[in-house]
Amino acid sequence: MVSLEIDADAVVTLRFMQPYDPQDERAYLDALHQIGQREEPYTLLTIFGGGRALSQAGEREQALWFKATRDRVSQACRACAIVRPDASEKTAEIFRRLWPFPIVAEREEAVGRAFLLSQYSGTRP
Repeated sequence: MVSLEIDADAVVTLRFMQPYDPQDERAYLDALHQIGQREEPYTLLTIFGGGRALSQAGEREQALWFKATRDRVSQACRACAIVRPDASEKTAEIFRRLWPFPIVAEREEAVGRAFLLSQYSGTRP
């Protein structure tokens, strides 16, 4: 299951959760493209269910998305929380090398959401 939501606090939530469906990879990549088009300020909450990797073609498309949208995402995104069952500080460090905004990796959605709200308070559009 893949879903993309934007709430009143400008938190963009991307969920990629089990049970996985054959169309989920396409839906995930389409959601990334939607995020990459966003120009308004936001924070990003990514929630992954674990246990699944993208196909080789999906990994390639994700890398191309990163290259194509890195500047726009870097300007609009204020912070990112990565929530997944195996989240660790090492996970966060890897993503901090890719993006200039604050990033945490957490195992609980509530903790990740609280981080995002603390990063974005006072700068809402």
